[in-house]
Amino acid sequence: MTSLTLAQANTILTAALQASHQAGYAPMAVVVLDDAGHLKAAQREDGASMFRIDVATGKAWAAVGMGTSSRTLAERAKGNPNFFGALAATAQGRFLPQTGAVLIKDAEGRVLGAVGASGGTGDEDEAICIAGISAAGLSHG
Repeated sequence: MTSLTLAQANTILTAALQASHQAGYAPMAVVVLDDAGHLKAAQREDGASMFRIDVATGKAWAAVGMGTSSRTLAERAKGNPNFFGALAATAQGRFLPQTGAVLIKDAEGRVLGAVGASGGTGDEDEAICIAGISAAGLSHG
C-alpha cells in the first residue's frame, strides 16, 4: 500500500502557499494529514491569525475521516445539522465540515490523506489545496 511521504507533504505545502501568493490571498495556514488523520506537515504564514492551523486541521481531518472533500461535507451538513453537530462533538471539536480541504489520492484513487487550508474564503482555501496536490503529482477528491 502506498503512503504519503514527507517529501510529498512538503511539496503540497510549498506549492499551495506559492499558489496563494500568486493569487494575492491573505496569509494562510496549510495542513497535510495522512490517511489516519495524523499530522504530516503544516505551515502558518507570517500574519496568519492564531486559529488558522486549527481550522485547516479541522477541515482536513473531517475530509479524511469521512472520505470526501470538506466542500461536500459542508453541503451535507446543511441538510443534517444535528448529525454534523454530533460528529463535531464526538470528535472533540476536531471535525470541521467547511469548504477548504480535499483528499489526497494516488494514481489508483487510493486515499493517502487530506490537505486543508485556512485564511481566505473556502473557495480560495480549496483552490490552493488543489494546486499543492497537483504540484506533487497526486490527485485530489
